[in-house]
Amino acid sequence: MKPIVKIMKSDSEIMSTFSTLKQLRPHLTEDNFLGIIRRLQDNYGFNIVTVIENDEVKAVAGYRITESLAWGNYFYLDDLITDEKSRQKGYAHTLWDWLISKAKENDCEQFHLDSGVHRHEAHRFYLKSGLDITCHHFQKTL
Repeated sequence: MKPIVKIMKSDSEIMSTFSTLKQLRPHLTEDNFLGIIRRLQDNYGFNIVTVIENDEVKAVAGYRITESLAWGNYFYLDDLITDEKSRQKGYAHTLWDWLISKAKENDCEQFHLDSGVHRHEAHRFYLKSGLDITCHHFQKTL
């Protein structure tokens, strides 16, 4: 069966992404996951999209379309992860192409993401996919 890209909407669809997203965000728990996603959806227009093949989640992305004074209307990719058992099979590329198309379809002027400094493999993917490193992100834990 050919992989499909699907926006996950129902509680059960969203929960089906948990084990894959947890590989990127290990602090998440199954108990609080759905509540966090619903708050992100309600407050920030967050969406979860997946690549599914043979009824299995192969890759997951979390994104939102938003606006700022600095960047105008832009697409922000919060999360992108391929399930560890499904890497190197093209699922990330399938999802990436869908995300870029979605950004263009929504008249986004720019496409943004942040990536941890230790995620070298992800950085190679982003650079090969046409992204530029344009700023530093700073944080302070409070």
